[in-house]
Amino acid sequence: MVREFKLPDVGEGVAEGELVSWLVEEGDAVSEDQPVAEVETDKAIVEVPSPVNGTVRELRAEEGDVVPVGDVLITFDVEGEESEETTTESAESEETTESQEEVAEEPAVSEEGEAQRASESEETETTEGRVFAAPSARRLARELGVDIAAVEGTGPSGRVTEQDVRNAAEGGESGSTEPETVEAPAEPEAGDTGGVDAESGAPSGAGASTPAQPESADRERTLAAPATRRIAEEQGVNLNAVPATEERDGEAFVTPEAVMEYAEAQQQAQQADAAAVATGETGPQEERVPYRGIRKTIGQQMEHSKYTAPHVTHHDTIDVTELVDTRAELKEVAEERGIHLTYMPFVMKAIVAALKDFPYLNSALDEENDEIVLKNYYNIGVAVGTDHGLMVPVVEGVDQKDMLQIASDMNELVQKARDRTISREEMQGGTFTITNFGAIGGEYATPIINHPEVAILGLGELKQRPTVVDGEVEARYTLPISLSIDHRIIDGAVAAEFANQVLEYLNNPNLLLLE
Repeated sequence: MVREFKLPDVGEGVAEGELVSWLVEEGDAVSEDQPVAEVETDKAIVEVPSPVNGTVRELRAEEGDVVPVGDVLITFDVEGEESEETTTESAESEETTESQEEVAEEPAVSEEGEAQRASESEETETTEGRVFAAPSARRLARELGVDIAAVEGTGPSGRVTEQDVRNAAEGGESGSTEPETVEAPAEPEAGDTGGVDAESGAPSGAGASTPAQPESADRERTLAAPATRRIAEEQGVNLNAVPATEERDGEAFVTPEAVMEYAEAQQQAQQADAAAVATGETGPQEERVPYRGIRKTIGQQMEHSKYTAPHVTHHDTIDVTELVDTRAELKEVAEERGIHLTYMPFVMKAIVAALKDFPYLNSALDEENDEIVLKNYYNIGVAVGTDHGLMVPVVEGVDQKDMLQIASDMNELVQKARDRTISREEMQGGTFTITNFGAIGGEYATPIINHPEVAILGLGELKQRPTVVDGEVEARYTLPISLSIDHRIIDGAVAAEFANQVLEYLNNPNLLLLE
């Protein structure tokens, strides 16, 4: 039995996910609940488990593809089943529905029919049995005009690889030598190079060329023999941009010579660009990175916050020499208990103590009902920079935990954020956020509030600075802070009073023992 598995809704409100990596290959045996793929949502990376015991039949997407929720992601051959019916694993429930789509069993009769059937199944029936091939190999076979049923596979279990297809094409085993039509590329989608040639790195499309670039055509359709297409692919050339040498049936026709001439002109232009860059001139090369996933979500959140809440930022600096000494004393004790103690738990404790006296900084604005929601719980978010953008794991119930428990919970969440294994739930429900830009360097900033919260505290670099003590200049440890507030809810004077109380706790950390 063939089981289809659709991309499930891996998070509330998620409409699509980017396939980051496959954890299995076609032909692999899998067990129920075994992770088969990693998918990135707008918040984190999640593992998608297999719903059955069976064998991977077909991978329906490639790494980097954006897959809508509900689209078939992968199919399985279910162990111990002889039926030719196909079932679909629902994205919303554990129920399955059966369809009457039968597995094709007649031999391949034409290149066109073979291409169509190859696009529908990873296993292609031929007169000599099944042909196993990855989706990328099947697509390449269609592009090169190769009959995949005639290709001898060298991969695991006889699977046909992309290299097998290329070898067959170069060896003249193609199923056709007639010119085929090359359609113009569609508008760039998520995962595309977006205007940059994938192999050469040179910009393509209108407005990207310079006088050194070869003259390009701008067609929607081009006729070319399979061998010509193969040359164009190897040279990284878009056939629709190559000036046509003749016409056939009213369509532009491109020869191998024209492709090579165009490719050489491109290479010369690129070399000229590289020389210009080496001499200090600005080259035309550029790179386009898809704006999606976590990075896009962060951008939208920051934009919404910045243009919704009028920001005011209060700056100050406090002497934290005693805090440095206290942390040094407790650090060894914490390490004996297997916990790495940083300054952050002290800051979190100080903030919560101050929030109890200034509840409006621990609130949110319900704009629909024109109400300020004062929160009597204290969930503190800690902004974490990762390779894929900013994440804000939330430590819940900070007021109910001791210093070591806060440190343990925070360290675990921060590591999960950096490993991209953190769940959406672990980044929700915050009431106040801390961002530590001082860990990288710098003293002051203007942090953007983590909407719908109304305040965020930024920490500068904690280090020794010249400080006046009793009329004498001494080297003391100081900590700059930057407190951004939603001026609709919080007045500047209240923000200053709150900051003073936080700084008092950090200046004299023994006061935290009373909290």
